[in-house]
Amino acid sequence: MTRMFHVIRAVLSCVTFVTLFALMPFGARAADSGPLRAGAAKVDITPDANAIPQPYTSILDHLYARAIFFDNGHTRAALISVDVGGIDDAAWEKLSKEISRQFNVPIANILMSATHNHNAMFGGGPPWIAGPPDPNLPAFRTKAENGVLEAVRQAQSKLQPARIGAGEGMLYLNVNRDAINEKTRLWAQEPNLEYPSDKTLAVVKIEDPTGDLIAVYMNYAMHAISLFLDGRVSGDFPGATERYIERLYGDKVVALWTSGAAGDQNPLYVRANNVLVGARIQAVMEAEHVDVDTAVMRAMFVGSAAGDKAPVDPVAMEQSLQLVQSMGQLTAEEAIRVIQNMRVMGTEVGIEGAQQTITCAARRRTNSGREGAPGTYEDDSNPVNIRIGALRVGDIAFGSANAELYNMIGQRVKQGSKYRNTIMVTLANGSANSGYVPTDDAFGRNTFQVLGSRLKPGCAENGIVHGIDDLIEKMKE
Repeated sequence: MTRMFHVIRAVLSCVTFVTLFALMPFGARAADSGPLRAGAAKVDITPDANAIPQPYTSILDHLYARAIFFDNGHTRAALISVDVGGIDDAAWEKLSKEISRQFNVPIANILMSATHNHNAMFGGGPPWIAGPPDPNLPAFRTKAENGVLEAVRQAQSKLQPARIGAGEGMLYLNVNRDAINEKTRLWAQEPNLEYPSDKTLAVVKIEDPTGDLIAVYMNYAMHAISLFLDGRVSGDFPGATERYIERLYGDKVVALWTSGAAGDQNPLYVRANNVLVGARIQAVMEAEHVDVDTAVMRAMFVGSAAGDKAPVDPVAMEQSLQLVQSMGQLTAEEAIRVIQNMRVMGTEVGIEGAQQTITCAARRRTNSGREGAPGTYEDDSNPVNIRIGALRVGDIAFGSANAELYNMIGQRVKQGSKYRNTIMVTLANGSANSGYVPTDDAFGRNTFQVLGSRLKPGCAENGIVHGIDDLIEKMKE
């Protein structure tokens, strides 16, 4: 039997249904290798200071769309990172088609991801909590979309002979956030040093034939929440990391940060931010007479006058900012260390990509509560669709999923790949209608990620792992 048959049979044996179908690469000559050329660029997409979308009231630091463009004489590819909370399906479909049309890049060779920083969560939030239409949002969306296209255009215009390599560093900044609270004995979002947490910082280096750096592509599994709910637009620690590297090289280099499988991964140190979040959420709950879950959603997406007026602990605010800069510096310095010690670089590379959609049965929650108590559910006739993909550039494989995956899903993808240099990029190429994607064993935990997921256990984990690894397996070495 073929490997694919084994995969499908294993998945179908424990789920209601799974449908796999390929999005075939457009015009790709996947197996051909050729001399690599690469270019990189970034474009400022920060909202105008007098038209900041809700729930933010000011700007702490700037947001960017960044792109790396590849061409080997046979086909092309684009790696794109955007300093926003997420990229919805409408934006991805529009932008991927336009990039394919304008720059002759197969859609399967486009990897577009959000840094998922929580100080750029534009979009109004879920329908049940969204406020009135935000008049500033359309202008920002247009600016961001145009910024992505312009970053790709500039990156293509800078194509030059290049070589590429990959390496790994280690960062002990993240921690699993599924934990039993010692006092309540209920599930809560707290540091759990005993549960899985991938400390690997993946680093891709692109340089010219003389050794001058062109771009850096980084991937790490940690939520960017260190400035959560402080009311200011910011790139959080991913933005600090990118800027640190770019400044080091005189802004002649473009640094892209991407999120690994961080669905259950927080920064280890969140104390200072928790002080600020606690004060704001309490103010919203008291003023609007809502539960904690609704208060969080309102403060995150819609904004609240009561939350904006909550007392701010100046020491906590100062230390939150210091921590963001510290994490950015540590991440950047580890990436730089890996770059400086990287010796194996490829110049003749193959480029190929493929994408699939996994379809899983869905559920709808029928009770409320953020975490701790079990959820109750009924079947939902609207299935969950998760877009997965694989992109190869030389001996580097990029797995992707348009959702927030639990960490062990990403680790399993990397472990099952035939390429030593395999990177798992999440929140990529749109946004799944799944909510979080827990591991099957995590469905026994009453965490907010599990309670809010539309998935039933037994489908998504194996479908994603085997699906991406199978796409990679079919790629020609």
